[in-house]
Amino acid sequence: MFVVSVKSDKAIKIAVCFLLVCALSIGGIIYVAKENALPASNMGGISMRAETHEERMTFFSQFGWEVDENPVQVKEVIIPEEFDETYEMYNDIQRQQNLDLEKFKGARVKMWSYDILNYPGYENTEGIIRGNILVYEGTVIGGDICSNELGGFMHTFSGITEDNP
Repeated sequence: MFVVSVKSDKAIKIAVCFLLVCALSIGGIIYVAKENALPASNMGGISMRAETHEERMTFFSQFGWEVDENPVQVKEVIIPEEFDETYEMYNDIQRQQNLDLEKFKGARVKMWSYDILNYPGYENTEGIIRGNILVYEGTVIGGDICSNELGGFMHTFSGITEDNP
């Protein structure tokens, strides 16, 4: 049999230290989880949910876009661990719309591409103007509106960029 005796003052100090370490650990875990949580809306109050077909349609309609009901393409994309110049330029577009792909480096995301049917000057022309969204865990984390024409364009969901105010 093994017996250890400890003065009650020392036992209380050890218990208090243990509880303090536990409380700090739990607080740290909550803080990190909160920092990594995906927003349900970005700064403009736009719903970023895109888990269901209806949510994806609603997402585009918030910017005034009418999209074809059927996606042109759905594919898995891996955000690179290191951004090259092209990805840096693409992420600049994301930052202009209060999004940032930096925190998703290395993540597997789904890219949904839809034909935009009501783009000014391209109304009711399928296959030329696309709306692309990058979806991670049911939330839009990035995307763009672009033209598939030679010498085309790419801009934010609202059409406002630093080059095109």
